[in-house]
Amino acid sequence: MNWITTLLGNLNYTTIFFLMLLESTVVPVPSELVVSPAAYHAASGNLNVVLVVLFATIGADVGASINYVAGYFLGRPIIYKFANSRWGHLCLLNQEKVEKSEKYFYDHGVVATLTGRLIPGIRHLISIPAGLSKMPYWKFLFYTTIGAGAWHTILAALGWWLHSFVPEDQLNDKILEYGDYIKWAIILLVVLAIAYFVGKHFLKKKRS
Repeated sequence: MNWITTLLGNLNYTTIFFLMLLESTVVPVPSELVVSPAAYHAASGNLNVVLVVLFATIGADVGASINYVAGYFLGRPIIYKFANSRWGHLCLLNQEKVEKSEKYFYDHGVVATLTGRLIPGIRHLISIPAGLSKMPYWKFLFYTTIGAGAWHTILAALGWWLHSFVPEDQLNDKILEYGDYIKWAIILLVVLAIAYFVGKHFLKKKRS
């Protein structure tokens, strides 16, 4: 999508908001190549890093709300039909991916809305099962904001740090390289956190 490439090359608060809105729906926009470069430029004084995170998170909230409303009002058959359609495939969607996000949501409850925002492949779809399950909107928005804000803060910290030693023409390659390490570290932390809370729940249940 050439227009997305154009927007990625002209990052400001409006484009950050819009691209993160798209990333939180079904349009394949890599958040790493939006927030981290924006923070990189913020380190040069061209943008404010706090506003970068703020506008990215607001955009994610709006995009996630669109998915939530779609799940809430359209229902599973229409969501699956779109995922399996030509337009769905253009957005890199299929029924298996939607089902994977549903399973993650139903396995881990409402907290999945928070942790799911940190996991690649789940992040932009976790809002759909939240809508399908009729999760209260304000609870959904609360967890989404925390999860998206945490993810964007991590990406902004990466971009700010890279500014100290990476030339701009090598920036995207370095972001993708370090981004992979960050993703695996986050997945490990999420798995450990889930194991902790599940173990705590079973211990409490056993004692009672």
